[in-house]
Amino acid sequence: MRVHLIAIGGSAMHNMAIALHKKGYQVTGSDDEVFEPSKGRLNKHGLLPDKMGWDEGRVTNEIDCIILGMHARKDNPELLKAQKLNLKIYSYPEYIFEQTKDKKRVVIGGSHGKTSMTAMTLHVLNDCGLDVDYMVGAQLAGFDVMVKLSHDADIVILEGDEYLSSPIDLRPKFHLYNPHIAVISGIAWDHINVFPTFDNYVKQFEIFADTVEPNGTLIYFDGDAEVAKIGGDFKYTKIAYNVHPNKCVDGITFLQNDGNEYPLEIFGDHNLQNLNASLEICLGLGLTKEQFYQSIQTFKGASRRLELIDENSSCSIFKDFAHSPSKLKATSSAVKKQFTNRKLIACMELHTFSSLNEEFLREYANTMDLPDEAFVYFNPQTIAHKKLKKISKEQVFNCFNRSDLRVFTSSDEFLKELKSRSWENLNLLLMSSGNFDGVDFNELVKELLD
Repeated sequence: MRVHLIAIGGSAMHNMAIALHKKGYQVTGSDDEVFEPSKGRLNKHGLLPDKMGWDEGRVTNEIDCIILGMHARKDNPELLKAQKLNLKIYSYPEYIFEQTKDKKRVVIGGSHGKTSMTAMTLHVLNDCGLDVDYMVGAQLAGFDVMVKLSHDADIVILEGDEYLSSPIDLRPKFHLYNPHIAVISGIAWDHINVFPTFDNYVKQFEIFADTVEPNGTLIYFDGDAEVAKIGGDFKYTKIAYNVHPNKCVDGITFLQNDGNEYPLEIFGDHNLQNLNASLEICLGLGLTKEQFYQSIQTFKGASRRLELIDENSSCSIFKDFAHSPSKLKATSSAVKKQFTNRKLIACMELHTFSSLNEEFLREYANTMDLPDEAFVYFNPQTIAHKKLKKISKEQVFNCFNRSDLRVFTSSDEFLKELKSRSWENLNLLLMSSGNFDGVDFNELVKELLD
């Protein structure tokens, strides 16, 4: 089988390339630029294009199919050549389904918690010795790739992203998987460049529920009114979940079940919601509760999902992918509740298309109220690069609706402020889908803790 990936350097696409290579397929690809870690990982497997840029000469009748990444454009010369040759062209999610159509499919959707739930589930299944295929949006401890597509596994665990499938396929990715077991964690308006209204965004999750296979199962968070409505209307097996019973002792969270207690490496109500959904998935796949509780104790979290960078006796520093309003609240709340004897400085970067949109900014009102101090950073050049309307520090300040909020537009000034503090009985939370314009988190944390 010969497969060619257009825009092979993307986070998902390069993992797909490696997965197919490991399956024994002949894999080629192209991109206009490839950055680390994709570059090194593709090179390790001999899959890095010999030159950057698009070349229609790479596309011939010898290719069995094309996988088109979201990064490519409609007028991509390799795509046009493939269309001219009438080659089979798949979007990324279409090809995932093609590879897994004979497997039992678990698809984990929702505006937040997808990666964590997928990671928890894979950790438990792996610990219990179950061989499953998967696709997850972060690098996980114990897994060398983010996508696995094998000949033998009977089950596949898929993180169900609601973003568009490809430049020529504008359906949300999670509409294409047809799950046997589906999860919806919550609905908080995002991707406003694609879903212009909240109602339009909610509709995508209604459609997702309708794609569940006959006699399938929907696992849903009943603390979200929109999700609860979708769950209540579901016509097959439906399982509602919420925060798993727990207690916190000396900074350690313990699960509670039938008189037994199980210590965890993770904490926070949002993680305990995710964990309960993962429990229901694992039960649906034939595991016992005791197997789940024993295995989940060693789960340390997914990369950049409330990830502990480092700590000492009086300070813990975390990084989190949080960037949407609901995620800021959930992550800040988790750290505050877990460390009641310490103050918290929370920092977030406006980095995504939605967060830098002057209309969407209003959604952030009061989302940074819980931390003792709150900093927001954005780079005006990022706004220009995304071709969005300019926003000011004053606009950001007003939209967050916190009287002592600090707003920064200089990464150097932001770092200077952090380095001026004494980190005694004080935690730091860094929230962004970026890196505050090139900040090396590990180096910063080392300097702060030293």
